[in-house]
Amino acid sequence: MRGVKLVVSDAHEGIKAALTKVLCASWQRCRVHFMRNVLAHAGKSGRRIASAFIATDFAQETAEAASSQWRTVADQIRPKVPKLVAIMDEAETDVLAYMTFPREHRVQLHSTNPIERVNGEIKRRTEVVGIFPNDDAIIRLVGAILLEQNDEWAVQRSRYLTLESVAPLSDDPLISLPAAAR
Repeated sequence: MRGVKLVVSDAHEGIKAALTKVLCASWQRCRVHFMRNVLAHAGKSGRRIASAFIATDFAQETAEAASSQWRTVADQIRPKVPKLVAIMDEAETDVLAYMTFPREHRVQLHSTNPIERVNGEIKRRTEVVGIFPNDDAIIRLVGAILLEQNDEWAVQRSRYLTLESVAPLSDDPLISLPAAAR
């Protein structure tokens, strides 16, 4: 693989170090999973307020503004829920990594939900079959599901990520060229 700029995943032990060394890419901790983890420390009565406070970080226009808001929110919550803020302090750069990418990409980059939906569809469709006669049969089915998903992403009205929107981020000179020049 080459040209990987960002890898989005859950917070698994050692994944950040491995990704940054092997792929030379930034790591985005899934925002959805982060919120689940951090809100577990807020208590039942404080979850809604803590969630609203933290959500203000994600509404910022720039990475700098998001980081500044993150610090402000953490400082406001710190006296009441120090464990929650300790997690915030440790995760700030990982949870806000997507903010360094173009605004139009951010909604697709902040969580693992798109790939989890694909994995869920694979699971649903393979469970219907139950037992496959051979490895080729499962490869055909899963391959067809992945091709179907690729086609859906390619023709959606608001495409997942277009080649044109990704081109400015690419190190590959062919991708950086306008479509007519290829």
